[in-house]
Amino acid sequence: MNDAALKQDPSELPTTPEALMAHLDDLGVSYDLHHHDAVFTVAESEKLDAEIPGIHCRNLFLRDKKKKNYLVVLRNETEVEMKKLPAVIGSERLSFGSADRLWEFLGVWPGSVCPFSIINDREQQVKILLDKQMMEGDIVNYHPLINTMTVSLAPSCLLRFIESCGHVPHIVDLSHAKP
Repeated sequence: MNDAALKQDPSELPTTPEALMAHLDDLGVSYDLHHHDAVFTVAESEKLDAEIPGIHCRNLFLRDKKKKNYLVVLRNETEVEMKKLPAVIGSERLSFGSADRLWEFLGVWPGSVCPFSIINDREQQVKILLDKQMMEGDIVNYHPLINTMTVSLAPSCLLRFIESCGHVPHIVDLSHAKP
């Protein structure tokens, strides 16, 4: 992990968490904001998950061999096999995007990847894919561009946000990518 990822100074982000919240407010999105210690992995977030109601999620920033970028947002419990995922999402062989590509395309550090980071992809170079089971929940939880906070909101509000950023949200049944 690079030093910037460990430092996590929100003022260095292309979009700050405060600017994101203002954007959500402008859209009329209802959300709850939770402050907490930094978490970098799903395992580290388990204690927080018990304290914050709703579906807790993880994010995979991926790239295929044709250099197409994907952000797959899924429930923590959703299992995917990387070898099966390309057929499900209509891509070529996938690999994880580097920290440098993550910064270049989504403007966030490792540990802070989230669907809100699509706000920084102004040229629509990242395709956002949302776990169908996740989107069937009442409340979903994501970091707001930094991993010291969590935003809780309805899936419909997430869709409104993604569309406001000029992206098309793709809801995908990931059950076909199970190990």
